[in-house]
Amino acid sequence: MAIKTIDVEVLAKHTGNIFKSIAVLSRRSRQISSKLKAELDNKLAYFEGFEPELEDPRFQEEQLRTSLEYELKDEPTELGIQQMMDGDVYYRDSTIDLDA
Repeated sequence: MAIKTIDVEVLAKHTGNIFKSIAVLSRRSRQISSKLKAELDNKLAYFEGFEPELEDPRFQEEQLRTSLEYELKDEPTELGIQQMMDGDVYYRDSTIDLDA
């Protein structure tokens, strides 16, 4: 994964504070990571019932291909940052008093 520089002012612009932006990105990255892990677990669960077939090289190749597909995907943090830059991340500031 190549290192990309990010203008922190652009990130801070979305929430008004760089620390809030990082907190929002952290939560979004965890959401993306959980979703990707659940997808991978569901795909790999398919291979659990085939104990004798696991010796077959074609079967092992399919399982390896599935695992590699998820390893080659962008990192959850990178996806979260891109979503925030595109304006696709919704967040709510719970510290603001709406009744005031």
